Amino acid sequence: MKASNFFVSTYKEAPADAEVVSHQLMMRAGLIRKVSAGIYNYMPMGLRVLHKVEAIVREEMNRAHAVEMSMPVIQPGELWQETGRFEKMGAELLRVKDRHERDFVIQPTSEEVVTDVARNELRSYKQLPVNFYQIQTKFRDERRPRFGLMRGREFIMKDAYSFDKDPAAAQISYQTMRQAYREIFDRFGLKYRAVAADSGAIGGDLSEEFQVIAATGEDAIIYCPESDYAANIEKAEALAPTEPRPAATAALTKTPTPGKSTCADVAELLAIPLQNTVKSLVLATELLDDAGEPAGVQIWLLLLRGDHDMNEVKVSKIEGLNAGFRFASEAEILEHFGAKPGYLGPVGLLKPVKIIADRDVAVLSDWVCGANEVDFHYTGVNWGRDLPEPDLVADLRNVVAGDRSPDGKGVLAIERGIEVGHIFYLGTKYSKAMNATFLDVNGKPAFFEMGCYGIGVSRLPAAAVEQNHDERGIIWPDAIAPFTLVICPIGMDRSEAVQAAAERLHAQLLAAGVDAILDDRGGRPGAMFADWELIGVPHRLVISERNLNEGQLEYQHRRQTEAQKVALDHVDAFLREQGVY
Repeated sequence: MKASNFFVSTYKEAPADAEVVSHQLMMRAGLIRKVSAGIYNYMPMGLRVLHKVEAIVREEMNRAHAVEMSMPVIQPGELWQETGRFEKMGAELLRVKDRHERDFVIQPTSEEVVTDVARNELRSYKQLPVNFYQIQTKFRDERRPRFGLMRGREFIMKDAYSFDKDPAAAQISYQTMRQAYREIFDRFGLKYRAVAADSGAIGGDLSEEFQVIAATGEDAIIYCPESDYAANIEKAEALAPTEPRPAATAALTKTPTPGKSTCADVAELLAIPLQNTVKSLVLATELLDDAGEPAGVQIWLLLLRGDHDMNEVKVSKIEGLNAGFRFASEAEILEHFGAKPGYLGPVGLLKPVKIIADRDVAVLSDWVCGANEVDFHYTGVNWGRDLPEPDLVADLRNVVAGDRSPDGKGVLAIERGIEVGHIFYLGTKYSKAMNATFLDVNGKPAFFEMGCYGIGVSRLPAAAVEQNHDERGIIWPDAIAPFTLVICPIGMDRSEAVQAAAERLHAQLLAAGVDAILDDRGGRPGAMFADWELIGVPHRLVISERNLNEGQLEYQHRRQTEAQKVALDHVDAFLREQGVY
């Protein structure tokens, strides 16, 4: 490829709405151009990156015996109505009608369509297992599209769906994909972690996210440096407290705390550790009678240490809260506690509530909580003496750095990550909803056991940039760089020797299979170098008349600050040493 035959378009400044580094640099480097909020053109330079990502994904999926197909972007609404997702997905699902007023959706994922394929094409257990995959455009109508390709509305995803005869076989398919994903992400040349994840409403214990490590990542990754334990913030657990609850040493005292409505403020006022305070979170669930009609409201009081935060996923799995909950209204709080939020606590309630204590709160003694009166807190609170033991003790909180790892092998640490892949076991959620069956070994109908496996193809380049950049621009890993190597001839338009050497070297590299581009535009050295440093091509060769007279050229890796001289007759061997080919 020659630059004069390609399209290179770089900007000195990023657009004002580009908030994160990947968005800024991908716009400046001419990889993407905005069409509308969350919708982008993939420019020629960016498309080359996407194609390399797709090629790696496709090779490894094929190696894992997945079978590629392509499902439509526009899908019949009736399929989505079978599973109930047509209504349940809310505003993120873009619904359209055709000229006959029939419902269609622009797919964010394809469980319904692929299950329809299975129920029509897979009739016997002898045809299983099957794993269909596609690399296809998706659309999710994000409320606040931002961060460029990181949270766009239109995106490209690899989604795969496995079909098996029973749970044991489905677990084998899951493990096959688990290994394939490691092969894929290893080839990308990015630092990543595979972390245990929560399956949410889908159910099942088999679920992992693949997170590219980046300081700007939106997700918190919890891991133990001394073991293999890793999970996302929703799934992560700390080792349960093992020490017995200390005996009470302080009397229950109603203490003035004027204007101090947060645990942090109260701890500072009383000169006590924040972990000795307890925060009160009030939830509500709707009660139904035998006919399914509303029959009142149940109020719940969740107690967490002042230095901890509630984990909504964990709370949503508690019996009684697992059918859905909301935060209680101010009127409901006043009715049960007699005070507004900021001074609430479990002592002296006006009406009974269900009390759930986090495991760390359950082993506290002499703790501090709201007194259900503005400007007052109780100090010296103790279980059993000042209030009954909680109705339930559960893990309610997000872990924090320094917590003991649940495998007992060290303490937990936290780093930031960007989710670029997710695999999980679906079970029969979709096959039952769509009556998708096959004939089992006994000749009886059975529902398919399914798994789902996604990779954010267009999100991954943005994640790579977040992890790999400096003040000069992008630093691509070799495997997904738009070009592996750039040849920068100085004075090519003025020197026949430079032109001849550059074109000869370019031809040699192309013949050897190196994805090289020759910048034959005749630009000044500073501007030429700045372009390719911004774009992030990992390897650069500079040819000048002076170096040619010395029988040399200059090589510089994108991560290096200084170039090094390489003898012309040693270039091939040198580039092999650098891993160019």
